[in-house]
Amino acid sequence: MARKFLYVIAGMVVVLLLLLVALRVWSEDLTELAFVPRVSFAPQGALPPETWEKPGMWVARPDLGNNPAGWLPPGVPRPAGKLPVSVFFVHPTSYIAADAWNASLQDATSRDRADLFVQGMASPFNAAQELWAPRYRQAAVGAFLTDKPEATQAIDLAYADVLAAFEIFTRKLPADRPIALVGHSQGAFLLRRLLRDRVAGTPLARRVVGAWVIGWPVSIGHDLPQMGMPACSRADQPGCVLSWLTVADPADTGMLLRAYARRRGLDGRAVGGSPFLCTNPLTGTSLPGPAAASENLGTLVPDFEARTGTLSPGIVSAACGPDHFLHIGDPPQLDLGPYVLPGNNYHLYDVMLFWANLRADFERRVAAWQATRQGPTR
Repeated sequence: MARKFLYVIAGMVVVLLLLLVALRVWSEDLTELAFVPRVSFAPQGALPPETWEKPGMWVARPDLGNNPAGWLPPGVPRPAGKLPVSVFFVHPTSYIAADAWNASLQDATSRDRADLFVQGMASPFNAAQELWAPRYRQAAVGAFLTDKPEATQAIDLAYADVLAAFEIFTRKLPADRPIALVGHSQGAFLLRRLLRDRVAGTPLARRVVGAWVIGWPVSIGHDLPQMGMPACSRADQPGCVLSWLTVADPADTGMLLRAYARRRGLDGRAVGGSPFLCTNPLTGTSLPGPAAASENLGTLVPDFEARTGTLSPGIVSAACGPDHFLHIGDPPQLDLGPYVLPGNNYHLYDVMLFWANLRADFERRVAAWQATRQGPTR
């Protein structure tokens, strides 16, 4: 009997080891199987910009009650006065189901996740006079894990919604109001295109205090020239682009790089293998060299269940590596929750790891933009 029991235990160990090997060898295939929709793309009509006149089409806007973007961590004081700037924030993917290529605007689960993402990721910018974050028919997360033509269709539909929302955002602005553009993950991917199509080479470009295009690679050769703004080389530089993708060490970035290579650059060319922008959020520049943890003003340590979080300063360092990823060294000794992705990918935490520095960076670039203009802004 004891011998049979040992055989059972040995067999379970072998099965577990084989499972772990399979996950390591076929992790990308298994991820695609789990998240890439296996249904036909359902064409949907374009929504006119006037659709976003409705408050319910926004996660955040100035006249919304219970605005998640207005949240602040305990102990962070509310500014005495709002900064004279309007923020347009495009939230990351909150639709992880595989039953459709695009989320319904009425999908309760993805709406709730979007609210939580806006709370944690847009809140560094809530010292602004206004912060707008649209709801949109976002592409399913699986659209970024495949090169199927349906994926491109889904992303194009999401982009059309963001463009329409941006039209309403710009209509509501005072004529001389500066703007900040912020997006994470899918939001950053779409924001790249918006910068090319609606900002670069227009009078609006002179009003941009900065573009925080976080969590999706910005190709230095294929994207940045089309976006109409340079990379940020100084911490006090207005009108520039910041971008980073965060990993801890040892990092396995193969899946990220394959996702990057599936999409074409803003110039229509393949981007695989091309270097992408890495801004160090602790220094506010794209210059090489590490920034010590002592320069981190505060990492937002989330409590997802209670929908709150606290700041922990001086824990997380950062350095742009030769692979163009932002490396934070060993995984930080913080209870960040269960959402670190395989390969020590800290994608969900791109903003939260540097929450307080990002808030200071935003305020500094607004001040720098104002210093370049004559007269007060409204």
